[in-house]
Amino acid sequence: MTLPKRWTSRVLLMDGDDRLLLLCGRDPRRPGARWWFTVGGAVEKDEDYLQAAVREVREETTLCLPVERLSPVVWTRRAVFSVDGRTFDQYEEHRLARVTTDEVHEMNVTTEEARYGHHWWSTAEPATTAEIVRPNEDGFPPARRAGDCRPWPSPCLSGQRQRRNRSGITHPVR
Repeated sequence: MTLPKRWTSRVLLMDGDDRLLLLCGRDPRRPGARWWFTVGGAVEKDEDYLQAAVREVREETTLCLPVERLSPVVWTRRAVFSVDGRTFDQYEEHRLARVTTDEVHEMNVTTEEARYGHHWWSTAEPATTAEIVRPNEDGFPPARRAGDCRPWPSPCLSGQRQRRNRSGITHPVR
């Protein structure tokens, strides 16, 4: 059986204290199942990864972040997962965006996407918590301090054909 493919743009929103905003998710078909995940979501038809990233930040935090504030892709990942009785084959592109203290206070992280909660995690917390944090294979990308622009490691998406979209971003062929 071929799994439905899902292309997503995710944003590592970091505040001035190098904390990462994660949202809490739950599976309605598995009581007690919960996990933490980055801001972001599906790339919609006729939308590129950058447009999806700023739209998802706005939908999930109410922050209107200009596309220029997003870093280049710092990490990619492919994951197969199940939620609400459906299984997905998902490709993710992660970008970094730093937010000011004022922006953190202006955010309204009580949107539908964040209905189960949110938390600003220190860079060490995801590796040490008993909670499920996604992505989780080999942990989160390594902790970074402000100004550290070295690329994050990218898990190999071997065997997949790639193409470059109009924004110059490479992704698997759908």
